[in-house]
Amino acid sequence: MFIDYAKIKVKGGDGGNGCVSFRHEKFVAKGGPDGGDGGRGGNVIAVGDENLNTLVTYRYNKFFQASKGQNGKGKNMTGADGEDEELRFPLGTEFHQIDENGKIKIGELTEHGQRIVLASGGNGGRGNTRFKSSTNKAPRIAKPGGSGEEKEFEVVLKLMADVGLVGFPNAGKSTLLSTVSNAHPKIADYQFTTLKPTLGVVDISDFESFVMADIPGLIEGAHDGKGLGVQFLRHIQRTKILLFIIDVDIPDPFSNYQLLKKELHLYDPYLDKKPHLIALSKIDKIPIEDRAELLELLKKEFNSKLQEKIMFISSVTGENIKELRNTLYHILQNYEN
Repeated sequence: MFIDYAKIKVKGGDGGNGCVSFRHEKFVAKGGPDGGDGGRGGNVIAVGDENLNTLVTYRYNKFFQASKGQNGKGKNMTGADGEDEELRFPLGTEFHQIDENGKIKIGELTEHGQRIVLASGGNGGRGNTRFKSSTNKAPRIAKPGGSGEEKEFEVVLKLMADVGLVGFPNAGKSTLLSTVSNAHPKIADYQFTTLKPTLGVVDISDFESFVMADIPGLIEGAHDGKGLGVQFLRHIQRTKILLFIIDVDIPDPFSNYQLLKKELHLYDPYLDKKPHLIALSKIDKIPIEDRAELLELLKKEFNSKLQEKIMFISSVTGENIKELRNTLYHILQNYEN
């Protein structure tokens, strides 16, 4: 099950209490204080895990607490620290702390093994040895351990991919992903077949590849949440480049592209600045005798009005698919260099 949003509460372990104790040794009268400090409470730590791709673990389990530090003991023995509670999350997970002032982003996991402390454990309390002085040689006081931090977080997963497929429902995104990669998304000839993002690895050669993400289809008003648009759009933010997929067999592909760009801009103006490529799909549906004229008209329209170049592809026949793969890889190479 793909889950990309959760709310959790976390609490660091409380520190152990300091100890009140006095030395009791043979032939030593009125032994001095020897109460040890309490151990520190454990931290709650988020850890990045490249083997995970969903937040489903946190759908039902909402509260996580690290263990308490042990109390101090006599003979100046410090209590053991509490064990950390490590929570594993997919790469691309963001953490937004929730408090009375709203939400603030405190970090994100982008590398395997990366660690973020979500809640710190409390300090151990001081034993009575700490309070010995020239005027108080037998203190009978010790401090209790400090409380561990308690916090609430909004946890959001944004998939990390090289190329993000953007288009309206039934534009051919899932079919393209299944054609160029090892992914097997659900495919059917109706809207909203894809209800969750799907990742696929696109091989260029034995040693070259990139990751492509099929984002569920957008609709007008997606930036305001219509059609679950906000949940889908956030996954596009982390992709390095965008591939717009537009069905060539619709009345106005150019307006379709403009509407897609508008939705992205209204959600996040930075998305306009991402490198991108435009592919008009399903050219196999256009009769051969009409194809050349239509494609030429579309090329001129995109070029004259927006100075945009376009590609024509068919995932069914494989037309221009290899060229598309290589072009995307070339754009990625320039992006990374």
